[in-house]
Amino acid sequence: MRPAKVAVAAVGAVVVAGGAAVLAVGGGETHDHAEQAAPSGSAPSMLSSGTTALADLDVPEQAAAFLDGWVDDDGRVVRRDEGGDTVSEGQAYGLLAAVAADDEESFDAIWDWTTAELVRDDGLLSWRWADGEVVDDEPASDADLDAARALVLAGDRFDRDDLRADGTDLADVITDRLTVETSLGRILLPGLWAAETEPYAYNPSYASPAAFDLLGEATGDERWAELNEGSAAVTTELLDATALPPDWAQVHEDGLVEAMPGPLGGGDPVQYGYDAPRLALRYAESCTAGDVQLAGQTYAALERLDEPAARLDLGGGPLTEDRSPLSLTARAAAAAAVGEEQAGRDDLDGAAALATEHPTYYGQAWVVLASAMLTTDTLGGCAPLPGASS
Repeated sequence: MRPAKVAVAAVGAVVVAGGAAVLAVGGGETHDHAEQAAPSGSAPSMLSSGTTALADLDVPEQAAAFLDGWVDDDGRVVRRDEGGDTVSEGQAYGLLAAVAADDEESFDAIWDWTTAELVRDDGLLSWRWADGEVVDDEPASDADLDAARALVLAGDRFDRDDLRADGTDLADVITDRLTVETSLGRILLPGLWAAETEPYAYNPSYASPAAFDLLGEATGDERWAELNEGSAAVTTELLDATALPPDWAQVHEDGLVEAMPGPLGGGDPVQYGYDAPRLALRYAESCTAGDVQLAGQTYAALERLDEPAARLDLGGGPLTEDRSPLSLTARAAAAAAVGEEQAGRDDLDGAAALATEHPTYYGQAWVVLASAMLTTDTLGGCAPLPGASS
């Protein structure tokens, strides 16, 4: 293993790395972004007890159930368990679910509402809408990336040039405004605010090799291949240094990568919480063997746990007693990446059961997306658990 450039804390210790305090164990229960709120103990959705368990449905049925439970008649994905607001991430998840459900009508409704309410003058999506208006117009690049991916996929699925054009237009804005070059390669910035100065804030779970490949092919823009290479380089630095990736990091122009306690160096402790598990899912669905191997590197820390807690330190120690469907889907992805297919299937079913028992927008969204990503090629990736869905 080559020397890692990542600054991290020893377990149970507080150190200063690159000017940021890094806490490896312990910390509060708050989160920087509402859309990553803990799913346990949440309000019921339309997919509450008494309905068919998500584990008993196939991927299109899971996706349809998500659309029925969380999307209103106007096409707004409503976070019913978090006050009834809407975030761009949720609209993007709804678009991907509509593709997985092969539901053109729902896709149009979700994209029409998004276009009317969230699309900014520059083509990116405003992050948060509440009480009839945008309350935070800063874009979040994971939402923009997932939306562009969904639009291109829908253009192909529904034979719609208009949707494909919307997807490639959004992809062009992402590469123009939300990427930056470092000595490790081009990386995806989490938002426009992160482009103001280096070191650049970085969310490891936003990188999506399958989306990068899809949008690169659709646009012919070589920057998407550069994003793939740069993201893999940063991910490699992180996973060479710690067993699990952090929710947030920062990347210096010279290639130094540091785990961070939040997008601006504050808030939560350095942790594997409500963002980082998505990394294994996004890398496990890649069609590139090296990406899949990166997803598999997280399995050694996760397999020894009876059930991973919703928040872990970077060595795999629990920081809470809460459970999260996302954590189980991430372990399913890591298991699939190392060839432990039965363990992956078991965790995917466990995540679906947990999401049915404790329904939340975020938990059920990621059960649907994980099932589609890991067991089908519906979303444009290479499924490591083909045929695992019911």
